[in-house]
Amino acid sequence: MEIASKPCLACGKPVKGRTDKKFCDDYCRNQYNNQLKQEAASPLVKKINHLLKNNRQLLAGVIPPGEELGKCARQKLLDQGFSFQYFTHQYTNKKGNVYLFCYEYGYLPIEGDWLLVVKRQEK
Repeated sequence: MEIASKPCLACGKPVKGRTDKKFCDDYCRNQYNNQLKQEAASPLVKKINHLLKNNRQLLAGVIPPGEELGKCARQKLLDQGFSFQYFTHQYTNKKGNVYLFCYEYGYLPIEGDWLLVVKRQEK
């Protein structure tokens, strides 16, 4: 007697294994769940996430390979599309300087319109 298999919720292929299994493999499970999350996110959340990721990428581009920090003009980041009103968190060091972060990359306004860009070190 052959047991009928259910189709995978992501790709439609037959699912083999346990009777309560919903996906044919981990790739399909991840793809299905990522699609659900994407559909549930509001347009505002999508826009802000896009801006934060863009900010992170621009900050990462300031630090030369092999270095721990970099320096650039505020206007240069603005010209590249950096949104200063969006950041993930802030950090105040012992001297009282406030760094604004986009994920692991942060910046500190310094003399003139220059920014010191740093990457948070993993502990």
